[in-house]
Amino acid sequence: MSLARKPWWRRWFGTRSERAAARFLRKAGFRILTRNYSCRQGEIDVVALDGATIVFVEVRSTGGDDVIRPAESVDAIKQARLTEVALDYLKRYRLLEQPARFDVLAIAWPEGSSEPEIVHYRQAFESVGRWQMFS
Repeated sequence: MSLARKPWWRRWFGTRSERAAARFLRKAGFRILTRNYSCRQGEIDVVALDGATIVFVEVRSTGGDDVIRPAESVDAIKQARLTEVALDYLKRYRLLEQPARFDVLAIAWPEGSSEPEIVHYRQAFESVGRWQMFS
């Protein structure tokens, strides 16, 4: 069995990638509000503030050097789930009037490299479903 199929390795690799994402966002001037926000609908990896805009960040990573494949994995089903989680967050903290967007951070960890390659897709997708009535 490959390491990628082992739950402990996936958890370690995901945590490592989310820490790298948070560092990247801080360096870019974002303020991290929370990591791993979860509710009944699912989880969002990072919620940050970029100026006055709340940014919901999905972190996708791979153990190779391909940063396109992780970004492409945020399909329509995942986008709908992230929209529901973001709506829960905005309602819970009474932030429905705040501007918000969805970003994707694609992270590649090339073999033998201690630092990842990170590509930041700002406003990677539009909200879908019920969210539309709030935009």
